[in-house]
Amino acid sequence: MNGRLTSAQPYALGLFRMVVGLLFACHGAVSLLGLFGGTDGNGGTVEAGTWPGWYAAVIELVGGTLVLLGLATRAAAFISSGAMAYAYFKVHQPEALWPIENHGESAAMYCWAMFLLVFTGSGAFGLDRLFARRASAREDRPAEQTPVAA
Repeated sequence: MNGRLTSAQPYALGLFRMVVGLLFACHGAVSLLGLFGGTDGNGGTVEAGTWPGWYAAVIELVGGTLVLLGLATRAAAFISSGAMAYAYFKVHQPEALWPIENHGESAAMYCWAMFLLVFTGSGAFGLDRLFARRASAREDRPAEQTPVAA
């Protein structure tokens, strides 16, 4: 049983990464694009350049999309984790100590989920893995030798 679970770990991690990335990107899409009802329930968006909402939304949309695709996963997850730590401590934590009291559960969960992906990488199904495989295949091929004409 343990062997089967261990062999499935990259696939479970890949699915975890895709779900977290999709849900995180949806938060950015709400704020930037007005999707899913927007910020006001009527398709409203945050004003461009406003601190910290607009910047957080950009990080959520771009970072979530990169994590979803498994492209530059570790870097995108690191920046996304930091953005959620900032959101928790600057927006939610001053309201109350516990996340359930200050409505910061999602910020805390995204922070730790993204932090986990910093250390685990993209898992299966990620573009990171595809590009790494192609790069290693190129390095394994012998270099073509062409005669030098004088």
